[in-house]
Amino acid sequence: MDYLWLKIFHIVAIVTWIGGMLTTSLTLAATRGIEVSTDRSKLIYVIRQWDRRLTTPAMFLVWALGLSLAFEGGWFTAPWLLMKLALVFVLSALHGLLSGTLRRLTRADEASPPVVLTYAPVAIMMLILGIITLAVIKPF
Repeated sequence: MDYLWLKIFHIVAIVTWIGGMLTTSLTLAATRGIEVSTDRSKLIYVIRQWDRRLTTPAMFLVWALGLSLAFEGGWFTAPWLLMKLALVFVLSALHGLLSGTLRRLTRADEASPPVVLTYAPVAIMMLILGIITLAVIKPF
């Protein structure tokens, strides 16, 4: 029974984390090229608060619960899990890049986020596709 509860909370944390990342990445993409204004600064500030209070803790929960599930399932030697962990690590790094960009935009009057972040929503979805595929199919 504990395994099922871990799995439920893991999925809820995933949905929260990915939803927050998509919100952040879409906000950064939408504000790219818009001149610095009070409204833009308020939007960036609100998204940053959301990221700090909800998205980042959800990421840590995903890691803690996911590692607990892997330990309980005895999957640490499975190649599919190692590949999945690598993809989750890349997703975590992307989250760090998005969070750092939000932080820089709220502290300084930078004109816009880096161009590469306009592709972040697509990268997030591709990583999620790979992670879910590995978790569900367990190909090897």
